[in-house]
Amino acid sequence: MTATTYLYVPGDAPERFDKALRSGTDAVVLDLEDAVALDRKDAARTLVAQWVSQCEPSGVELWVRVNPGAIQERDIRAVVSRNLTGIWLPKVESAEQVTAADRVLTECRADHARISALVETATGLLALPRIAHAPRIDYLQIGEVDLAADLGIEVDDSAEQLLFARGQMVTASAAAGIAPPVAAVSVNFTDLPAFEADTRRLRRLGFAGRACIHPKQLPSVRAVFTPTADELRDAKDILDRLSAAPSGVGVDARGRLIDEAVARSARRVLARAR
Repeated sequence: MTATTYLYVPGDAPERFDKALRSGTDAVVLDLEDAVALDRKDAARTLVAQWVSQCEPSGVELWVRVNPGAIQERDIRAVVSRNLTGIWLPKVESAEQVTAADRVLTECRADHARISALVETATGLLALPRIAHAPRIDYLQIGEVDLAADLGIEVDDSAEQLLFARGQMVTASAAAGIAPPVAAVSVNFTDLPAFEADTRRLRRLGFAGRACIHPKQLPSVRAVFTPTADELRDAKDILDRLSAAPSGVGVDARGRLIDEAVARSARRVLARAR
């Protein structure tokens, strides 16, 4: 996974497609699911398929969130092109659903296309380990509003009620050896300091990147996931000190013990910078 910012665009709003591509986001997510009314699904599919196949991404990733259920295969087959980065699968509750999408992509000869699974129910949460090991899975996501509704929990501004689910997603991703999960959207695009603080908490929990619903949110997400000069300097210093240590452990500039586990975190910081 190379993207940090993911900007949603409704699939039936073609006047916003090019704007999203030029917004500075790492990835555009064209939404055929929740953002599109039922009677607009066919039109949105056609609009998205045409634009994805004809646009010039210029390094921006292009993802499409398809619909669940009976029309999912139709969505996938329609949007496949050389420009498509991958598919966001909503309401995933089993590895078999991912395997079915993988089969369609294979039939379409879209070997380059990746899959991100959105887990939005209690059933999906319990199936996370198997979903994380499914074919083509690049990274996982939580549909937090849907999950909270399914579980019957009330989420306040701290979102501490979702800590257990977020932790399970990070753990399942690490255990499967896939990229860290991408954090869910926030409807808050007016109080940007609060949004940035929330994004920072998610980064500390192990998420890498965040989905956005408004271009105003992009700079905050990028600021959170881009290491500062101090963080880069500290990470490099840790690796240098450990490399020069006579044994497998060393001491950092503050006199604290450092070992391979600390070095792994330092390497992750440097990877974020790249």
